[in-house]
Amino acid sequence: MLFEEALFVTVLASTLRGSMPMLLAALGETYAESAGILNLGIEGMMVAGAFASFLVGLQTNMVPLGFLGAAIIGAVLGGIIGFLVIGLRLNQIVVGLGMTVFTSAFCNLLHRIIFGSQFPMLWGAGMTTEIPVLSKIPIIGQPLFNQHWLVYVTLALVPVLYFLLYRTSLGLRIRAVGETPWAADASGVNVYGIRYLTIILAGVLASTGGAFLAIGDLAFFIPDMVKGRGYIAIVVVMLGRWNPIKVFLGSLLFGFALSLTSALQVAGLKVSPDFILTMPYLVVILTLIIIAKSTSLPAALCVPYKRGE
Repeated sequence: MLFEEALFVTVLASTLRGSMPMLLAALGETYAESAGILNLGIEGMMVAGAFASFLVGLQTNMVPLGFLGAAIIGAVLGGIIGFLVIGLRLNQIVVGLGMTVFTSAFCNLLHRIIFGSQFPMLWGAGMTTEIPVLSKIPIIGQPLFNQHWLVYVTLALVPVLYFLLYRTSLGLRIRAVGETPWAADASGVNVYGIRYLTIILAGVLASTGGAFLAIGDLAFFIPDMVKGRGYIAIVVVMLGRWNPIKVFLGSLLFGFALSLTSALQVAGLKVSPDFILTMPYLVVILTLIIIAKSTSLPAALCVPYKRGE
Protein backbone atom coordinates (compact mmCIF):
# COMPACT_ATOMS: atom_id res chain seq x y z
CA MET A 1 0.00 0.00 0.00
CA LEU A 2 2.89 2.34 0.76
CA PHE A 3 4.19 1.94 -2.79
CA GLU A 4 0.83 2.89 -4.31
CA GLU A 5 0.65 5.95 -2.05
CA ALA A 6 4.17 7.04 -2.99
CA LEU A 7 3.34 6.64 -6.68
CA PHE A 8 0.10 8.64 -6.32
CA VAL A 9 1.82 11.42 -4.37
CA THR A 10 4.61 11.63 -6.94
CA VAL A 11 2.18 11.84 -9.87
CA LEU A 12 -0.03 14.42 -8.15
CA ALA A 13 2.84 16.71 -7.16
CA SER A 14 4.55 16.39 -10.55
CA THR A 15 1.31 17.01 -12.42
CA LEU A 16 0.61 20.21 -10.53
CA ARG A 17 4.11 21.63 -10.85
CA GLY A 18 4.56 20.44 -14.42
CA SER A 19 1.34 22.12 -15.55
CA MET A 20 2.14 25.56 -14.10
CA PRO A 21 4.36 26.95 -16.92
CA MET A 22 1.82 25.91 -19.55
CA LEU A 23 -1.11 27.12 -17.45
CA LEU A 24 0.35 30.61 -16.98
CA ALA A 25 1.17 30.89 -20.68
CA ALA A 26 -2.22 29.49 -21.69
CA LEU A 27 -4.14 31.91 -19.46
CA GLY A 28 -2.43 34.84 -21.12
CA GLU A 29 -2.97 33.32 -24.56
CA THR A 30 -6.66 32.90 -23.73
CA TYR A 31 -7.02 36.65 -23.35
CA ALA A 32 -4.92 37.46 -26.42
CA GLU A 33 -6.84 35.10 -28.68
CA SER A 34 -10.17 36.22 -27.24
CA ALA A 35 -9.23 39.71 -28.47
CA GLY A 36 -8.21 38.42 -31.92
CA ILE A 37 -4.43 38.01 -31.56
CA LEU A 38 -2.73 34.66 -32.14
CA ASN A 39 0.52 34.90 -30.21
CA LEU A 40 2.94 32.38 -31.70
CA GLY A 41 5.72 34.24 -29.91
CA ILE A 42 4.63 32.56 -26.70
CA GLU A 43 7.43 29.99 -26.85
CA GLY A 44 10.08 32.70 -27.20
CA MET A 45 8.48 34.71 -24.39
CA MET A 46 8.78 31.70 -22.09
CA VAL A 47 12.44 31.24 -23.02
CA ALA A 48 13.12 34.95 -22.43
CA GLY A 49 11.30 34.82 -19.10
CA ALA A 50 13.26 31.77 -18.00
CA PHE A 51 16.61 33.34 -18.92
CA ALA A 52 15.81 36.80 -17.54
CA SER A 53 14.55 35.42 -14.22
CA PHE A 54 17.60 33.22 -13.79
CA LEU A 55 20.06 35.97 -14.73
CA VAL A 56 18.45 38.60 -12.50
CA GLY A 57 18.09 36.15 -9.62
CA LEU A 58 21.69 35.03 -9.96
CA GLN A 59 23.10 38.57 -10.16
CA THR A 60 21.05 39.95 -7.26
CA ASN A 61 20.83 36.72 -5.26
CA MET A 62 17.13 37.54 -4.84
CA VAL A 63 14.74 35.04 -6.41
CA PRO A 64 11.66 37.34 -6.23
CA LEU A 65 13.50 39.91 -8.35
CA GLY A 66 13.99 37.19 -10.93
CA PHE A 67 10.22 36.81 -11.31
CA LEU A 68 9.86 40.58 -11.52
CA GLY A 69 12.51 40.73 -14.24
CA ALA A 70 10.70 38.04 -16.20
CA ALA A 71 7.39 39.90 -15.97
CA ILE A 72 9.02 43.12 -17.23
CA ILE A 73 10.66 41.33 -20.15
CA GLY A 74 7.32 39.71 -20.99
CA ALA A 75 5.56 43.07 -20.99
CA VAL A 76 8.21 44.53 -23.30
CA LEU A 77 8.01 41.61 -25.73
CA GLY A 78 4.21 41.76 -25.65
CA GLY A 79 4.37 45.46 -26.44
CA ILE A 80 6.73 44.82 -29.37
CA ILE A 81 4.43 42.17 -30.83
CA GLY A 82 1.49 44.50 -30.26
CA PHE A 83 3.18 47.32 -32.14
CA LEU A 84 4.00 45.04 -35.08
CA VAL A 85 0.62 43.32 -35.43
CA ILE A 86 -1.70 46.10 -34.16
CA GLY A 87 0.14 49.26 -35.10
CA LEU A 88 1.81 48.09 -38.31
CA ARG A 89 -0.78 45.39 -39.04
CA LEU A 90 1.83 42.79 -39.94
CA ASN A 91 1.00 39.10 -40.26
CA GLN A 92 0.51 37.68 -36.76
CA ILE A 93 1.88 34.24 -37.63
CA VAL A 94 5.08 35.60 -39.17
CA VAL A 95 5.64 38.05 -36.31
CA GLY A 96 5.03 35.40 -33.65
CA LEU A 97 7.33 32.83 -35.18
CA GLY A 98 9.96 35.50 -35.77
CA MET A 99 9.76 36.55 -32.12
CA THR A 100 10.22 32.95 -30.96
CA VAL A 101 13.19 32.31 -33.25
CA PHE A 102 14.87 35.61 -32.33
CA THR A 103 14.38 35.47 -28.55
CA SER A 104 15.37 31.80 -28.32
CA ALA A 105 18.56 32.36 -30.31
CA PHE A 106 19.37 35.63 -28.52
CA CYS A 107 18.98 34.06 -25.06
CA ASN A 108 21.15 31.16 -26.16
CA LEU A 109 23.81 33.63 -27.37
CA LEU A 110 23.70 35.66 -24.14
CA HIS A 111 23.98 32.49 -22.07
CA ARG A 112 27.12 31.46 -23.96
CA ILE A 113 28.63 34.95 -23.68
CA ILE A 114 27.95 35.27 -19.94
CA PHE A 115 28.41 31.69 -18.71
CA GLY A 116 30.38 29.98 -21.47
CA SER A 117 30.07 26.22 -21.10
CA GLN A 118 29.08 26.47 -17.42
CA PHE A 119 25.56 25.95 -16.06
CA PRO A 120 25.48 27.58 -12.62
CA MET A 121 22.76 26.92 -10.05
CA LEU A 122 20.65 29.58 -8.35
CA TRP A 123 20.63 28.58 -4.72
CA GLY A 124 17.34 29.27 -2.95
CA ALA A 125 15.27 28.81 -6.10
CA GLY A 126 12.51 26.23 -6.19
CA MET A 127 11.68 26.55 -2.50
CA THR A 128 8.19 25.47 -1.44
CA THR A 129 5.74 27.15 0.93
CA GLU A 130 3.92 24.75 3.21
CA ILE A 131 0.37 25.67 4.23
CA PRO A 132 -0.21 24.74 7.90
CA VAL A 133 -2.91 22.21 8.73
CA LEU A 134 -3.82 21.56 5.07
CA SER A 135 -0.38 20.12 4.36
CA LYS A 136 -1.00 17.54 7.11
CA ILE A 137 -3.95 15.97 5.29
CA PRO A 138 -3.08 12.31 4.62
CA ILE A 139 -1.81 11.48 1.14
CA ILE A 140 -2.90 14.67 -0.67
CA GLY A 141 -1.62 17.19 1.89
CA GLN A 142 2.00 17.38 0.83
CA PRO A 143 1.58 17.28 -2.99
CA LEU A 144 -1.19 19.91 -2.94
CA PHE A 145 -0.30 22.21 -0.06
CA ASN A 146 3.50 22.16 0.00
CA GLN A 147 4.13 23.88 -3.31
CA HIS A 148 5.93 26.92 -4.65
CA TRP A 149 4.10 30.18 -3.85
CA LEU A 150 3.53 30.85 -7.55
CA VAL A 151 1.48 27.65 -7.79
CA TYR A 152 -1.01 29.08 -5.28
CA VAL A 153 -1.08 32.44 -7.07
CA THR A 154 -1.67 30.79 -10.44
CA LEU A 155 -4.48 28.62 -9.11
CA ALA A 156 -6.11 31.73 -7.63
CA LEU A 157 -5.77 33.50 -10.99
CA VAL A 158 -7.92 30.91 -12.77
CA PRO A 159 -11.30 31.91 -11.26
CA VAL A 160 -10.31 35.59 -11.26
CA LEU A 161 -9.50 35.58 -14.98
CA TYR A 162 -12.65 33.59 -15.71
CA PHE A 163 -14.76 36.14 -13.84
CA LEU A 164 -13.09 39.06 -15.61
CA LEU A 165 -13.55 37.51 -19.05
CA TYR A 166 -17.15 36.29 -18.70
CA ARG A 167 -18.73 38.36 -15.95
CA THR A 168 -17.46 41.93 -16.44
CA SER A 169 -17.84 44.66 -19.03
CA LEU A 170 -14.09 44.49 -19.70
CA GLY A 171 -14.38 40.82 -20.59
CA LEU A 172 -17.34 41.57 -22.83
CA ARG A 173 -15.26 44.20 -24.65
CA ILE A 174 -12.36 41.76 -25.08
CA ARG A 175 -14.60 39.07 -26.57
CA ALA A 176 -16.37 41.60 -28.77
CA VAL A 177 -13.04 42.79 -30.15
CA GLY A 178 -12.14 39.19 -30.97
CA GLU A 179 -15.43 38.53 -32.75
CA THR A 180 -16.56 41.77 -34.42
CA PRO A 181 -14.00 44.54 -33.87
CA TRP A 182 -15.78 46.94 -36.25
CA ALA A 183 -19.02 46.62 -34.24
CA ALA A 184 -17.13 47.00 -30.97
CA ASP A 185 -15.42 50.13 -32.32
CA ALA A 186 -18.76 51.56 -33.40
CA SER A 187 -20.10 51.09 -29.88
CA GLY A 188 -17.23 53.02 -28.35
CA VAL A 189 -14.78 50.23 -27.48
CA ASN A 190 -11.09 51.07 -27.95
CA VAL A 191 -10.15 48.12 -30.16
CA TYR A 192 -6.45 49.00 -30.28
CA GLY A 193 -6.26 49.55 -26.53
CA ILE A 194 -7.96 46.23 -25.76
CA ARG A 195 -5.64 44.33 -28.07
CA TYR A 196 -2.54 45.99 -26.64
CA LEU A 197 -3.75 45.19 -23.13
CA THR A 198 -4.29 41.51 -23.87
CA ILE A 199 -1.04 40.91 -25.77
CA ILE A 200 0.97 42.59 -23.00
CA LEU A 201 -0.85 40.46 -20.41
CA ALA A 202 -0.06 37.40 -22.52
CA GLY A 203 3.62 38.39 -22.54
CA VAL A 204 3.74 38.88 -18.78
CA LEU A 205 2.09 35.54 -18.01
CA ALA A 206 4.09 33.59 -20.61
CA SER A 207 7.40 34.97 -19.34
CA THR A 208 6.35 34.31 -15.76
CA GLY A 209 5.59 30.75 -16.80
CA GLY A 210 9.12 30.47 -18.16
CA ALA A 211 10.44 31.93 -14.93
CA PHE A 212 8.60 29.30 -12.92
CA LEU A 213 10.26 26.61 -15.00
CA ALA A 214 13.75 28.06 -14.42
CA ILE A 215 13.65 29.31 -10.81
CA GLY A 216 10.35 28.01 -9.45
CA ASP A 217 10.48 24.34 -10.34
CA LEU A 218 14.21 24.11 -11.06
CA ALA A 219 17.20 26.27 -10.14
CA PHE A 220 19.05 26.68 -13.42
CA PHE A 221 18.66 27.69 -17.06
CA ILE A 222 19.51 25.79 -20.21
CA PRO A 223 18.63 27.17 -23.66
CA ASP A 224 16.25 24.37 -24.69
CA MET A 225 14.47 23.91 -21.37
CA VAL A 226 11.04 25.14 -22.53
CA LYS A 227 10.81 22.27 -25.04
CA GLY A 228 7.67 23.35 -26.86
CA ARG A 229 5.57 24.15 -23.81
CA GLY A 230 4.55 27.45 -25.37
CA TYR A 231 3.06 25.71 -28.40
CA ILE A 232 1.38 23.18 -26.12
CA ALA A 233 -0.17 26.13 -24.28
CA ILE A 234 -1.81 27.24 -27.54
CA VAL A 235 -3.31 23.76 -27.90
CA VAL A 236 -4.51 23.95 -24.30
CA VAL A 237 -6.33 27.20 -25.11
CA MET A 238 -8.10 25.53 -28.03
CA LEU A 239 -8.88 22.50 -25.87
CA GLY A 240 -10.32 24.78 -23.19
CA ARG A 241 -12.33 26.80 -25.74
CA TRP A 242 -11.00 30.12 -24.40
CA ASN A 243 -12.45 29.42 -20.95
CA PRO A 244 -9.84 29.85 -18.15
CA ILE A 245 -11.36 27.07 -16.04
CA LYS A 246 -11.32 24.58 -18.92
CA VAL A 247 -7.83 25.79 -19.83
CA PHE A 248 -6.77 24.88 -16.29
CA LEU A 249 -8.14 21.37 -16.73
CA GLY A 250 -6.41 21.03 -20.08
CA SER A 251 -3.12 22.13 -18.53
CA LEU A 252 -3.49 19.43 -15.90
CA LEU A 253 -3.86 16.87 -18.68
CA PHE A 254 -0.53 17.83 -20.20
CA GLY A 255 1.03 18.19 -16.76
CA PHE A 256 -0.01 14.60 -16.10
CA ALA A 257 1.64 13.51 -19.34
CA LEU A 258 4.85 15.19 -18.20
CA SER A 259 4.58 13.59 -14.75
CA LEU A 260 4.75 10.12 -16.27
CA THR A 261 8.53 10.49 -16.30
CA SER A 262 8.69 10.59 -12.49
CA ALA A 263 5.87 8.06 -12.08
CA LEU A 264 7.50 5.40 -14.23
CA GLN A 265 10.78 5.89 -12.42
CA VAL A 266 9.07 5.41 -9.04
CA ALA A 267 7.29 2.33 -10.40
CA GLY A 268 10.62 0.94 -11.54
CA LEU A 269 9.38 0.19 -15.06
CA LYS A 270 12.07 -0.13 -17.69
CA VAL A 271 10.75 2.23 -20.35
CA SER A 272 12.91 4.16 -22.78
CA PRO A 273 13.42 7.76 -21.57
CA ASP A 274 13.03 8.93 -25.17
CA PHE A 275 9.57 7.37 -25.33
CA ILE A 276 8.57 9.00 -22.04
CA LEU A 277 9.66 12.42 -23.29
CA THR A 278 7.42 12.05 -26.34
CA MET A 279 4.28 11.46 -24.25
CA PRO A 280 3.19 15.13 -23.93
CA TYR A 281 3.56 15.64 -27.66
CA LEU A 282 1.58 12.50 -28.46
CA VAL A 283 -1.16 13.90 -26.24
CA VAL A 284 -0.99 17.16 -28.24
CA ILE A 285 -1.43 15.31 -31.55
CA LEU A 286 -4.31 13.22 -30.27
CA THR A 287 -5.99 16.29 -28.79
CA LEU A 288 -5.71 18.18 -32.06
CA ILE A 289 -7.25 15.25 -33.94
CA ILE A 290 -10.15 15.08 -31.50
CA ILE A 291 -10.98 18.78 -31.24
CA ALA A 292 -9.99 20.06 -34.69
CA LYS A 293 -13.44 19.67 -36.25
CA SER A 294 -15.41 20.92 -33.26
CA THR A 295 -13.38 24.03 -32.45
CA SER A 296 -14.84 27.41 -33.40
CA LEU A 297 -12.14 30.08 -33.43
CA PRO A 298 -12.84 33.72 -32.57
CA ALA A 299 -14.08 35.25 -35.83
CA ALA A 300 -11.47 38.03 -35.91
CA LEU A 301 -8.51 35.89 -34.83
CA CYS A 302 -5.42 36.84 -36.90
CA VAL A 303 -7.43 39.51 -38.71
CA PRO A 304 -5.76 42.98 -38.60
CA TYR A 305 -8.11 45.83 -37.81
CA LYS A 306 -8.11 49.34 -39.19
CA ARG A 307 -10.84 51.80 -38.44
CA GLY A 308 -12.98 52.52 -41.44
CA GLU A 309 -12.20 49.30 -43.29
